[in-house]
Amino acid sequence: MQLTMLKSKLHRACVTHAELDYEGSCAIDSELLERADILEFEQLHIYNLTNGERFTTYAIPAEPGSRIISINGAAAHKAAPKDRLIICTYLALTQAEARMHQPKLVYCNARNEVTGTGHKITAQAA
Repeated sequence: MQLTMLKSKLHRACVTHAELDYEGSCAIDSELLERADILEFEQLHIYNLTNGERFTTYAIPAEPGSRIISINGAAAHKAAPKDRLIICTYLALTQAEARMHQPKLVYCNARNEVTGTGHKITAQAA
């Protein structure tokens, strides 16, 4: 049996560009891609905290240090500059692998600077 598990996420990344006429994808500062262990052309699930939109696309690198998060092509209808996003990747693991897996969690501020990293999410309190 294979389980789909969170591989990595960029939490509260901020959209810097929405380019309708650019070839579809999500351009992400290559330094952020590296921190989150996201590969070029890897599938992304994007959850827009600002407007509730959820969509799937793929990653392409933006210039290192640029702090760019650009939503391109048709997805540009689902996000606008200054929207805050959760950008996730997933992977399939066996049950034994899943029990040992630790996702890469990267937390961003409004300038897409890394404010923290981790492997666990704090339990939600009542």
